[in-house]
Amino acid sequence: MLCNRIQKNARRLRRWVERDDVSCYRLYDRDIPEVPLVVDWYEGRLHVAEYKRRGSPDGAAHGPWLEALAVAAGAAVGVPRDEVFLKHRERQRGLKQYEKVDDEQVSFHVGEGGHHFRVNLSDYLDTGLFLDHRITRKRVADEAEGRRFLNLFAYTGSFTVYAGCAGAQSTTTVDMSNTYSQWAQRNLTLNGLHGSQHQVVRADVRTWLHDQPNDSWDLVVVDPPTFSNSKKMEVTFDIQRDHAAMLGAIRRVTAPGGVIYFSSNFRRLKLDEAVAEGAVELTPDSIPPDFRDKRIHRCWRWQL
Repeated sequence: MLCNRIQKNARRLRRWVERDDVSCYRLYDRDIPEVPLVVDWYEGRLHVAEYKRRGSPDGAAHGPWLEALAVAAGAAVGVPRDEVFLKHRERQRGLKQYEKVDDEQVSFHVGEGGHHFRVNLSDYLDTGLFLDHRITRKRVADEAEGRRFLNLFAYTGSFTVYAGCAGAQSTTTVDMSNTYSQWAQRNLTLNGLHGSQHQVVRADVRTWLHDQPNDSWDLVVVDPPTFSNSKKMEVTFDIQRDHAAMLGAIRRVTAPGGVIYFSSNFRRLKLDEAVAEGAVELTPDSIPPDFRDKRIHRCWRWQL
């Protein structure tokens, strides 16, 4: 059943993949209720993540069942089992989605939009490149030329790569994780973004914003976690509770006429009235065609 669906999806996506030169994309997105997986293609390798749900086999049966699915996914598109990387996901809180789950260090470079990114399919729940933001990265690049760009909760800096390569006057990339700040720096270097005009900062975003002068940036992307209780933060972060204050601080450091992009994977997020004015929701047009889940993220844009 899984093999047939992946092959069907691959045929459906083939024309789009060839036309847009897409080399990393989603092949299966929990299409079948009894098979709660997502399967992503990374230039000849598969990243398979199980989303635990009621009715999935448990106990001794679970491992063989999951292994059979991994084999079937690979067989559907001619990928050998040792190139299929299997992960188990539960509902995540805090920064757990970024924690190490293995130490195989299966890292390599992939292309997207003419740029290059380092991905790791083996060691973390997420790979280093969020495929669902492919369209939004292109939108940001289209507005970046000559602008001072700021990327907050930047993860591995993919938005920064797009903005820098599109001619941003400067880029500032902020994330609290030392691992991901270093990863972002490598991605910038991989794309020829050198020099003091491209700064990577390891800091708690909210504390860091408080210390920045007004009107310092013209284009901002912020993609925060839903919740964080990291020991590196002075207080916990909750996206519903804290997004208004955070966006207020971002507006202060954004110059008149500047643009702010805000994204969240919290499906029930309701914009606070204090920041909702002027917000244009981009969600429907920001979900790529390879994603069956049309609420994989939500996305808004403000023009100041």
